[in-house]
Amino acid sequence: MSPYLAGVHNVPRILDMPDAFSMYWERRKKAQKNPFLKIFETIEQRRVLKYEHVMAAYDMALVCSQEDLDYLVAQHDLHNINLLPNGVDLDTFKGGNHDYSHNHTLLFTGNMDYAPNVDAVGYFAEEILPLIRQKHPQVQFVIAGQRPVKKVQELANDHIEVTGFVKDLATVYNAASVVVAPLRFGAGTQNKVLEAMAMGVPVVCSSVGFKGLGIESGEGAIMQTETTAFANSVIALLDSQEKRKTVGEKGMAVMRARFGWDAIAQMLEGYLMEIANRK
Repeated sequence: MSPYLAGVHNVPRILDMPDAFSMYWERRKKAQKNPFLKIFETIEQRRVLKYEHVMAAYDMALVCSQEDLDYLVAQHDLHNINLLPNGVDLDTFKGGNHDYSHNHTLLFTGNMDYAPNVDAVGYFAEEILPLIRQKHPQVQFVIAGQRPVKKVQELANDHIEVTGFVKDLATVYNAASVVVAPLRFGAGTQNKVLEAMAMGVPVVCSSVGFKGLGIESGEGAIMQTETTAFANSVIALLDSQEKRKTVGEKGMAVMRARFGWDAIAQMLEGYLMEIANRK
């Protein structure tokens, strides 16, 4: 809808992207092995880069991740873009009651017809999980999310559960020992990471979306970009109840301080007032 107000200058206008969709396509084409699909994804990225120029026509543009903001500034030489993080409903995803004593359930959540999620669970099941099960053969991997495509459904076996739609995600998070998010492409921030951290559940994730959180590795989420290192970080958490508790509680503190909707609403209100006062 952005072109409809791009040429209107007598009212305050903010464009919420909310992420760098061109960066999504850049990462997707880098992960693509099929040469024909890589050509398509290159064309798509160029098309998206072209339409993102509309941001410059607005008084302000917003994205949810510092990583996305930096990318868009570099690509488009923008001077009107600011950060508005994704938030977490801290009443729904309420921390403080997680049981750190169990070490047998790994969880991935998300819409399971979304290409980055489909790729991530396949990668985890085929390359990372076998390394973890060498040390922790009791581990179960739960894939929780609506609309699982055939490729995801086919992962189900005696130690991988594909749930489909889950009404109460908070309960599923609480039952997890570790949440994993091994995305190899995407943009923005990962709600699965924010929600797990809010509930005090330790997370191991890739670099996709992590930089946008503005945290150090270990403050709720441990970042790993290589297969064996990712598996080893999960194993280290499964090995130690104290480590799960320490990492989980750090994440919960970060979410309460910076990612509740009340704090983000105040930030948005500030942006609205700033733009209104310019007119």
